[in-house]
Amino acid sequence: MKVLANDGISDKAKSTLESQGVIVTTDHVEQDRLIEVLNAEGYEGLLVRSATKVRQDLIDACPGLRFIGRGGVGMDNIDVQYARDNGKVVFNTPAASSQSVAELVMAHLFAMARSLHRSYQEMPARGAEDFKVLKKAYAKGIELRGKTLGVVGFGRIGSAVAQYALGCGMNVIGVDREGTSRTVSVQVPIGGGRTHDIDVEIPLVSMSEMLAQADAVTFHVPAQADGSPVLDAAGVAAMKQGAMIVNTARGGTVDEVAVRAAVESGHLRGAALDVFVGEPKPDPTLLKVEGLALTPHIGAATLEAQDRIGDELVERILEMR
Repeated sequence: MKVLANDGISDKAKSTLESQGVIVTTDHVEQDRLIEVLNAEGYEGLLVRSATKVRQDLIDACPGLRFIGRGGVGMDNIDVQYARDNGKVVFNTPAASSQSVAELVMAHLFAMARSLHRSYQEMPARGAEDFKVLKKAYAKGIELRGKTLGVVGFGRIGSAVAQYALGCGMNVIGVDREGTSRTVSVQVPIGGGRTHDIDVEIPLVSMSEMLAQADAVTFHVPAQADGSPVLDAAGVAAMKQGAMIVNTARGGTVDEVAVRAAVESGHLRGAALDVFVGEPKPDPTLLKVEGLALTPHIGAATLEAQDRIGDELVERILEMR
């Protein structure tokens, strides 16, 4: 079996597959050459992350392709149902990256609460001459404890974020399509390496109710079918003065123009974006906005998550031999 891991795979996973007789190539092939290479080299499997797109044209043009694996959660870069209708096996690794994404969300929240994203830039440039000025400028931080976090999308990642937030003493409310509440289990250390699980019931409310209550909002939902933002300009305007936003879901989940304007006007304390419209070429003007905490789509980019993703991919691929 020949597999093209076009957006990469962990060294451990590659070694494991090769030890089982699977030929794995990790050289990235540009999108416009992908069909040609898949056919010419006789690849039976294609592994992608978020960069490579697997649309109907590729599926139609590659009859020898047996399966498509997505290392990560969302599969909106793959025409999943069309592929399955045409006999392809399509799978992802939904559980592997939840903790890593959740930790990035919390990192962004802590950074914005204490303006670390700004201070990290200004201290090297001005710290020697303007130390007292900067100390005064960043002396209005806030604590997360006691604040309310709104979680939009209460799947695996949303639940993991809720666990961390509850552990920090935050109040958590959710927005989801089904149900009126979610139960989240929080591990509490009790000594001797032991933990005790406490179940916490998270109320699910409407989007408007959440925006009126939340001091911070984080998004964990797939892209909308029509491409519209989950949080549009009216939603941004409805948020509390001084609230914060984190988007690690998909570019366009929040209205970037409206978020930018709200940060620049001071309506929002800050906004953290890990995903962008037009990625991998986000709006260059967005990258220069003071008050935005920006990361280059690294939600699942930890060594631990990559190993777990690789392990799940290996298991699924070996089942297909």
